[in-house]
Amino acid sequence: MEKKQFKAESKRLLDLMINSIYTHREIFIRELISNASDAIDKMYYKALTDESIKFNKDDYYIEIIPDKGNRVLKIRDTGIGMTKEELEENLGVIAKSGSLSFKKENELKDGYDIIGQFGVGFYSAFMVADKVTVTSRAVGSDSAWKWVSDGADGYTVEPAEKETHGTEICLELKQSTEDEKYDDYLEDYRLRSLIKKYSDFIRYPIKLEATRTRLKEGSETDRESYTELQTVNSMVPIWRKNKNELKAEDYENFYSEKHYGFDKPLKHIHMSAAGTVSFNTIMFIPESIPFDYYTREYEKGLELYSNGVLIMNRCPDLLPDHFSFMKGMVDSEDLSLNISREMLQHDRQLKLIAKSIKNKIKNELLSMLKDDREKYETFFKEFGRQLKYGLYSDYGVNKEDLQDLIMFYSNKEKKLVTLTEYVGRMPESQKYIYYATGETPEKIDRMPQTEIVSEKGYEILYFTDDVDEFAIRMLMKYGEKEFRNVSGGDLGIDTEEQKEEDSEENKSNDELFSSMKVSLGDKVTKVRASRRLKNHPVCLASDGELSIEMEKILNAMPNSEGINADKVLEINTHHEVFESLKKAFTEDKDKFNLYTSLLYNQARLIEGLPLEDPVEFTNQIVKIMK
Repeated sequence: MEKKQFKAESKRLLDLMINSIYTHREIFIRELISNASDAIDKMYYKALTDESIKFNKDDYYIEIIPDKGNRVLKIRDTGIGMTKEELEENLGVIAKSGSLSFKKENELKDGYDIIGQFGVGFYSAFMVADKVTVTSRAVGSDSAWKWVSDGADGYTVEPAEKETHGTEICLELKQSTEDEKYDDYLEDYRLRSLIKKYSDFIRYPIKLEATRTRLKEGSETDRESYTELQTVNSMVPIWRKNKNELKAEDYENFYSEKHYGFDKPLKHIHMSAAGTVSFNTIMFIPESIPFDYYTREYEKGLELYSNGVLIMNRCPDLLPDHFSFMKGMVDSEDLSLNISREMLQHDRQLKLIAKSIKNKIKNELLSMLKDDREKYETFFKEFGRQLKYGLYSDYGVNKEDLQDLIMFYSNKEKKLVTLTEYVGRMPESQKYIYYATGETPEKIDRMPQTEIVSEKGYEILYFTDDVDEFAIRMLMKYGEKEFRNVSGGDLGIDTEEQKEEDSEENKSNDELFSSMKVSLGDKVTKVRASRRLKNHPVCLASDGELSIEMEKILNAMPNSEGINADKVLEINTHHEVFESLKKAFTEDKDKFNLYTSLLYNQARLIEGLPLEDPVEFTNQIVKIMK
């Protein structure tokens, strides 16, 4: 029998596809099952238009039959089948899709959509098989035909015997190697797991011929082997069910079955969208943060389905980074897929879906914040840091989406509050939103720099996450209110009269402060009188864009280059220690330098900065005690 050759372009494409397009060879099972589903869909459509054909759904299914003895895997369907001409046209020219042609010719707009629109999925069979045989009989035809190929060399078509309409694909598997275990595709457990993974929601039963054992009739010990067909797939995806039919436990079971996490979801989002782009999605907010969430190994993204067929395990383009904690899936019939069905063209449809999902997540979080505060705070304690990273990243482009979702601990409320709640409580006299940074609320409570702001009765937000101040610097202001660090230069609290008093205070002690600056060298940029201190003798403040807390965070990073904030040593001129300092300045320069060093190190300790020379500091304490 004459072997027919693939066209030159098809031959090159076949070689490319087998060797490089598909990342995982197991994809072949998904492609062949999808094609079988397409064939049954066509049968359904034909029954709608041909009164002589009755479509009884129970008669239509897909069989997977492993034959270990002959190392053959068969995929059989009861679909519309193909004539000799269709076999040659659809399988003889790669990327000639029968499904796509069928859809165009019949202008399918309603009812069942056709999955296979690209014409190359069938050839994924050659990734695992040395030889592929397709036996098909078209509905309404008395004859069957067999298409046989061992790859790029070409194919033959000859008459065959087949009792009913439909198609059977027979794969003669390649020999296993150290790298590829092709025999695994004959194992019940492997086939079952692949069907559940990729094709669980195909709308027709996928039956697997499995070998079982049982006691022989009349015997209590002897067992015999037998085969039976078992339906493996669930067929009806939860996301296509009416929400009114589903209970909370249904969503929890789905979350568990899909292995989205070992916890229970804090909240589920079930959304169906129709319009420019149509899709269904079920997403979950986990109750607890994954152990690897902030590692390179963590993969964000939602499972992506096309008409019930899994395309990607993780599609990162569907979620912005600040919502990367979301788990779940998206199913759409409108996505454009490239030839491998693994890679998505980043087209308009995908971007529209991603935008809708982002807005839906934001609105659901706002709703939770408003209607279920306790649950939202549980969520925020786990994932709030990620929202703040979202504020900081991409030069603040996401701030409109996130600024109403972030929370900080309040010194007045003694709990987490939103920026909206803070601004809503601000007295008319307060110009700025004040914040303080530190490791814990307890440590910030004892910071001397908070004294003057607290005395004024102004609320202070406590920043305890390393990203907090960076995020707020990117936000710059909330509404019309700017943020001010209680350790910063101008707090915007002093009246003109108080500013004039401060100026006079600094002038009168100019010589003393200048001597302290000389004694400390480049450790500080300035020494000045402090208005923010009430009960403490000294503190460090910062001038410029880089705060002391930001300096600590940046220097803790790998390959830091000794980044330094502009530190100002502020002295409480109304504290009794200042009197001792002035006396030493006029009477004993050595003691004055000793006091200056002690005050500077005291300020560093209060700020949580390490001592530059702990041994020298302890020696100075000894001198004071003598």
